[in-house]
Amino acid sequence: MAMDILRLAAFSDADQGGNPAGVWIGDIFPDDAIMQQVAAEVGYSETAFAVPQGDGFRVRYFSPEAEVPFCGHATIALGAALAGRFGEGLFKLSLNEAQISVEGHRDGALTSAALQSPPTLSKPVSRELLSQAMSLFDLQAEDIDLRIPPALINGGAQHLVLAVNRRDTLRNMRYDFATGRELMVREGWVTILLVFAESARLFHTRNPFAFGGVYEDPATGASSAAFAGYLRDIGWDHGGVIDIVQGEDMGSRSRIRAEFSPEPGSSIRLSGTARAL
Repeated sequence: MAMDILRLAAFSDADQGGNPAGVWIGDIFPDDAIMQQVAAEVGYSETAFAVPQGDGFRVRYFSPEAEVPFCGHATIALGAALAGRFGEGLFKLSLNEAQISVEGHRDGALTSAALQSPPTLSKPVSRELLSQAMSLFDLQAEDIDLRIPPALINGGAQHLVLAVNRRDTLRNMRYDFATGRELMVREGWVTILLVFAESARLFHTRNPFAFGGVYEDPATGASSAAFAGYLRDIGWDHGGVIDIVQGEDMGSRSRIRAEFSPEPGSSIRLSGTARAL
């Protein structure tokens, strides 16, 4: 099946950086094996596949190695693609496990897009799993910023969050890919989110994505939504909005804005720009 794949970088920093995503919009889904093969051939961390359903679209996301339930940056890319094809507006999306929406607005070469995430939740991580994750990144107890305790966080997909107390710790992140993939696949962690709080409302993050066959993601909307929900859960002084800089340490600086209400578990609004590749 010939497939016309759009290639966009979502959550770009103006006309630079961002996280590449593939987008396919068609009438009916190809077979799962074909979508998996296409995602592997495209080679980006995710490719979104969308078909019309009711008054919106049914959407599935595939990484090079596996289908994932939700991908924020590919949804931003999809919002830009839908705005380009159908005009600016709000589009309802039906995912495997949630109902969300994305809106797209064109502005020259860039398209701004915003999505409403699935509900968020968080829970403690066991001491044993925390020890394995810290060992993966060679982190010691003194490296952890306990204002943001390690936890399992979810905003449409499961992640582990590890907050570090020095920017250099984040900058020097390394891990063994095979070991990380085994741990993340076994535990169902789509990414591990490492984060440094520059201030109460500005964060720097890195996202190992071995689960999907990718060493690191330069912009991860799903983990950003989950993280915003977690900050709300722990009573962080977020003021209803945070900004996240990701990808800087891998040469693809990305910017993600998360806006949210104080209602526990409620959806997170993620916004950013997308540029054509």
